[in-house]
Amino acid sequence: MSRTFKTGKGPGVLLIILLAGGVAGSALGDALAAYLPILKNYTTIGFSNTTFNLHFLKLTFGLTMSLGAMTGIGILLGFLAYRRL
Repeated sequence: MSRTFKTGKGPGVLLIILLAGGVAGSALGDALAAYLPILKNYTTIGFSNTTFNLHFLKLTFGLTMSLGAMTGIGILLGFLAYRRL
């Protein structure tokens, strides 16, 4: 009797690998910034916190991302790793 398992190559796996690549790239960029000052350059995109207060419910939304060279390289390497799965 043989069992077959799904490889798990779905959008959730892609998101986790891209996030891991971005975090690893950002950490490496911060570590190398003392030696390569160009790695200190980054741009921040997103929108600031917005709060909806309905007296019985308070919702806060916001999302910002700081993208640098090493973050982009980490995300790209994560995508390439995902394609090789």
